[in-house]
Formats: sequence, C-alpha cells, structure tokens
Amino acid sequence: MADEYYFEEGCFITELHNRADDPGVSVARARVPVGVTTRWHVLSGITERYLIISGEGEVWVGDAPPWPVRAGDTVVIAPGQRQRISNVGAADLIFLAVCTPRFVPEAYRDVD
Repeated sequence: MADEYYFEEGCFITELHNRADDPGVSVARARVPVGVTTRWHVLSGITERYLIISGEGEVWVGDAPPWPVRAGDTVVIAPGQRQRISNVGAADLIFLAVCTPRFVPEAYRDVD
C-alpha cells in the first residue's frame, strides 16, 4: 500500500488505486483529524463519492446546507460542485474517495 501523505485541502490521503492505464476510476483513503474542516474545493470533470468508513462528520456540497455523515453513508459530488467535509466527532473521520474518471491534480481547484 502507498504511504499516507498530507494533501493541501486539509486531510491525509493514501492512494489505493490511481493509475494512468486505468483512467476510469481512482480510489483513495482520506483521513480528516478531529476538529478539522477541509478547504472548499471543486473537481473539474470528475464525479467524486465519499464512502464513509468511520467517524462522524458534516459535509457541504454545492449550495445545500451541511448534513451529518457517519459510517455507512455515501455522498455523491457532481463535477464542478464545491465541497468540503468536517470532522465533528471524537476520532478520525475516515472515508474512501472514489473518483470517476480518476483523480488528477490538474482537476483540483480551491474555491472561496
């Protein structure tokens, strides 16, 4: 398995599957520490799904009000929708970030 690294939006990422020879999908494990809210951002041309594994959080997508997430929940984020997630629990918030097509850094953009 790849090493975990800190990503600029405010969480830790472990790339589980992200290969140029399989451009249709990527899967990463994301870890958001207690009390952290990731930065607002968008992914251009990529649909992202958060599959919550453990912890408790709040998620914001587009202009919708935030809603709670916990283990077993799935959040679907359409291409170009602004998004962020916050850990509101007592332990790390851990989820899989499944992107179709695969995540590429050029698609990521911070937004206000």
